[in-house]
Amino acid sequence: MRMTLLRHRNLVSGAIALSAALALSGCGGMAGNRSLESVHQPVVEKTNYVFDVATGPSGLSLPEQRRLAAWFDAMNLKYGDRLYIDDPLASGPTRDAIAAVAGKYGILLSEGAPVTQGYVNAGTARVVVVRATATVPGCPDWRDNSDANFANATSHGFGCAVNSNLAAMVADPQHLIKGATGSGETVLMTSTKAIDAFREKSAKAGETTKQSTGGN
Repeated sequence: MRMTLLRHRNLVSGAIALSAALALSGCGGMAGNRSLESVHQPVVEKTNYVFDVATGPSGLSLPEQRRLAAWFDAMNLKYGDRLYIDDPLASGPTRDAIAAVAGKYGILLSEGAPVTQGYVNAGTARVVVVRATATVPGCPDWRDNSDANFANATSHGFGCAVNSNLAAMVADPQHLIKGATGSGETVLMTSTKAIDAFREKSAKAGETTKQSTGGN
């Protein structure tokens, strides 16, 4: 009888220890983040797209310019894309011709072309478009149980909504790595441009209305 009672007590204590361990393991996942920083942060990935054009002493011929423009159309060249030229001859006319075509899309040339696969022969220039995308891997993250958050830790899913929206809406994902440099123009001067344009337009509209009324 005594042996049976001891065995029963051992079974009860073992069950209690097991349930406590399971409870601690349920909240252990949230104890890893004790700060207010998001576990999942935006990740910026860059992809290089290349296009080779034939060059000459005067830069690009008209057919080559049209080919380049067609490629820009197919690429849907847009704000945030970086445009580089890999020209072994470093020809000024070639750079000017490519810059003129890219300028129609509102894109300026960047300095220092990235390394791409293959060799660029003389008489050929490689146009490189670097496009960046931003995503937040692992979001949404619902693995935590708030009912077992005895350590008052920050959830693994904390910040997923904000960071995912930021990654989706940012016009240039590379600004998440390094912000845009200033143009030297103050914020006040920039903000007053819209006000000045509105005032000039209102004044012209008022003059037109006054003239039409006087004519009647």
